[in-house]
Amino acid sequence: MTATDADAADRGTGDGVLGRRHRALTLGIITVVSLIAFEASAVNTAMPVAARALDGVGLYAFSFSAFFTASLFAMTLSGEWCDRTGPLTPLFTGIAAFGAGLVGAGSAQRMWMFVAARGVQGLGSGLVIVALYVVVGRAYPERLRPAVIASFSAAWVVPVIVGPVVAGTVTENVGWRWVFLAIPVLIALPLAVMLPALRKLPPSERTGSVDGRRVLLALGVAAGAGLLQYAGQELRPLSLLPAVAGLALLVPCVLRLLPAGTFRAGRGLPSVLLLRGLAQGSFLAAETFVPLMLVTERGMSATLAGLSLTGGGLTWALGSYTQSRPRLERHRERLSALGMAVQALAVAAVPLVLIDAVPVGLVALSWLLVGYGMGLTISSCSVLTLRLSRPGEEGANSASLQVSDALGSITLVGLAGVLFVSSGGASVAAAEDGTAAAPPLAFVAVFALAAASGLAGAWAATRLRPRDQGAAGG
Repeated sequence: MTATDADAADRGTGDGVLGRRHRALTLGIITVVSLIAFEASAVNTAMPVAARALDGVGLYAFSFSAFFTASLFAMTLSGEWCDRTGPLTPLFTGIAAFGAGLVGAGSAQRMWMFVAARGVQGLGSGLVIVALYVVVGRAYPERLRPAVIASFSAAWVVPVIVGPVVAGTVTENVGWRWVFLAIPVLIALPLAVMLPALRKLPPSERTGSVDGRRVLLALGVAAGAGLLQYAGQELRPLSLLPAVAGLALLVPCVLRLLPAGTFRAGRGLPSVLLLRGLAQGSFLAAETFVPLMLVTERGMSATLAGLSLTGGGLTWALGSYTQSRPRLERHRERLSALGMAVQALAVAAVPLVLIDAVPVGLVALSWLLVGYGMGLTISSCSVLTLRLSRPGEEGANSASLQVSDALGSITLVGLAGVLFVSSGGASVAAAEDGTAAAPPLAFVAVFALAAASGLAGAWAATRLRPRDQGAAGG
């Protein structure tokens, strides 16, 4: 059955994303995304404590960027894998790797072990997220895809509310390790829910082996990004060598891996990919340092610092719901530009809490706006990518979307780490009790970078409509 036939059938029966035909698959997708969301929110809360316990605050940013570096490679592999064999095997392999990485992180005795385990988590996450987008592209008619993408964001709501509270309570009363070790027991549920529906998906329209060239390019991007992050964290004269090697790998591989015109904001899909990277990188560069700033500069507990980010998950879902409304479809590009502008301004306000007279509640308020802007933008990028994909290219284009996502995260989180350390931020490790404060400039530099990236994304959002559609007014 083609997408047009499926659309007609759905219109005739009134079967939506939670109707009889799609219910099992939709619930399975929501379950998988909820697990990933819970892990992300819980880890953000526990990470400052884990970094101190492992004497690794200097590698704090690297523990995040290692996750994204590994994800970047896995996303391209997953896209090729899905286009050739379907999403079933990549999805289940990714879930298994994700669980193994959680166990490794919870068992780590040194910071380098922790970072390596986060990399394994990233491999699993990269395989899973691309496979899910391929499932959406193949199993749902086009009119239902915005609602399914919105359900991705809705699946974050409960984990974002519960995650920081649970993680903070466990961290403070049982130990940070159990934040990681407790999650894998939940992995079996989505496997059981999704398997019957996934087996009914139509076979792939592309045949043959995985494109080894694209996989090698992705490996080069990941290796180059890793070398750059290492050089940035060390900040010694000898760091110039891995930095040069990293750039030599990263730049040519990225230029060949992503569609032509991505980095000059070519109209249509290239600008969609660029926007996604800028949006996600800007968001994570800021989010990574919010808990650390509140704990070290304002003396908040890990639980309260994590809760400051909770509202963002709620408004992210609201923003995603907003973009899924049929009457707003014609304004998708403007919604994306508005979302990025709101996000940039809200991120720029966050470091004002470094002033003692400013209430820390400003962070929670700002994060409500950041989340809403991200909901408008990120979900729209996903919808546009599937719309602009020809049959049989959903996996490759979804992988490119996620590669841009990961590359933006790696680049901007890595740059944020460099700015933080070079501005004296590593001094928070000086005191064993973790009470030493970093120079305010270290945090201001991080949030200024994130805000500037958000404004660049707002400009890229003005170029999402292909030229032929623009001329037709479509």
